[in-house]
Amino acid sequence: MLEGKAVVNETDMLQTMQQDALHLAAKALDIFDVTEPTEIAQFIKKEFDESYGTGWQCIVGTDFGSFVTHSQGCFIHFLIGSLAFLLFRGTANLAAEANMIPPLEAVKA
Repeated sequence: MLEGKAVVNETDMLQTMQQDALHLAAKALDIFDVTEPTEIAQFIKKEFDESYGTGWQCIVGTDFGSFVTHSQGCFIHFLIGSLAFLLFRGTANLAAEANMIPPLEAVKA
C-alpha cells in the first residue's frame, strides 16, 4: 500500500477520515493505472459518498489549480508521488441561493 508515502499538504479532516482518504487513494492506485486519474477520482468519490454521505468531490491529477468552498472538517489535499489528490465535500447556502436566482416566468409569444 502507498498510504505511507502520502504527503498531506492541507486538511481539516479528523484523523480517521484522513486515514480513510489515504487508504482509498492507495487502493485506487492498486486497481487503476496512474494514467487514469478520472477513474481514480470517481472511485474515491463514490466510496466517500457511501461512507460519509453525498456531496463529495474528488480531483486527481498532476497539474491542476483549484479554489473551492468546502464543509468544515471535509477537506484534504495530499500527494502520492507526483499525483495530487483533492477531496472535499461541497457546501452551499441554499436559502441564500434561492434568493439570488430569479423565478422562472412563462414566456409569452
